Amino acid sequence: MIDAVPGWGSRARVATVLSGGITNRNHVVEVDGDRFVVRLPGRDTELLEIDRETERLANQRAAEFGFAPPVVGLVHGCLVTRFVSGTPLEAAQCSEPRVVTAVAGCLRRFHATPPLAHTFDAFRVPAQHLAAATARGVARPAAYDRVAEIVAEIAAAFAATPDPRCPCHNDLLSANLLDDDGHLWLLDWEYAGMNDPSFDLGNFAVNNGLGAEAEAELVRTYYGTVTPRTLARLRLMKLVSDAREAMWAVVQQAISSLEFDYASYAAERFERLLSNAAAPGYAALLADAALPRRPS
Repeated sequence: MIDAVPGWGSRARVATVLSGGITNRNHVVEVDGDRFVVRLPGRDTELLEIDRETERLANQRAAEFGFAPPVVGLVHGCLVTRFVSGTPLEAAQCSEPRVVTAVAGCLRRFHATPPLAHTFDAFRVPAQHLAAATARGVARPAAYDRVAEIVAEIAAAFAATPDPRCPCHNDLLSANLLDDDGHLWLLDWEYAGMNDPSFDLGNFAVNNGLGAEAEAELVRTYYGTVTPRTLARLRLMKLVSDAREAMWAVVQQAISSLEFDYASYAAERFERLLSNAAAPGYAALLADAALPRRPS
């Protein structure tokens, strides 16, 4: 595969494993002093609602804005990008105002780009993952039926006054954010697809433990103001994100060869989701999420 990368030919190369990642195997390849990242997809990752051509296009768009690594090419399903320096953020750092502001700005710009061919419907993905997992012999999670009811309730609230779908990142873990001396890089665009814009906000918030003040600031920076509707949609999407993450880990139990405790990962997210849905304010969030949109 490496020999097929445009411009590399027979040039001398040195490859080293890039640590981290719980879906693929990644390598840093040095070619005549330049460094690149080559992603070797895990087995059957299309079952995780990944489309590699969409990944390439989304990464390329974000690179044009300056917050993703430049794309070299997609070679036999393997994405090749320029290596960018930086330190992965810790989840606690994601609540810092500078990070919240930077993430909101990146998302606003990416969400405004033209439609992508691939759809990543956060309300449907958990059921799609269940079908993929059970077809490969993974037991139906005990929590799934209640989780599916919650996701359906949230989907109904959103459908009352829907927002237009837009290109989304859909995987805003802290490990996918690099701090390069104050410049923020967003990595790993493999789950990109058309989705509700609130999903990216809720996904970022729940995966990085944002508190109420940071959540409100994320909404304010993204929309320009905070309304009950926009804040409720972020907070409900935290639950939908956990449903997706949990069921993603259930599928991974059947297909992944990486050494990672996917069962515990799923259990933790099911538990957090059910706890949030049992909180006293859940019904009010559903009502607020269904409020009419303000004119833009």
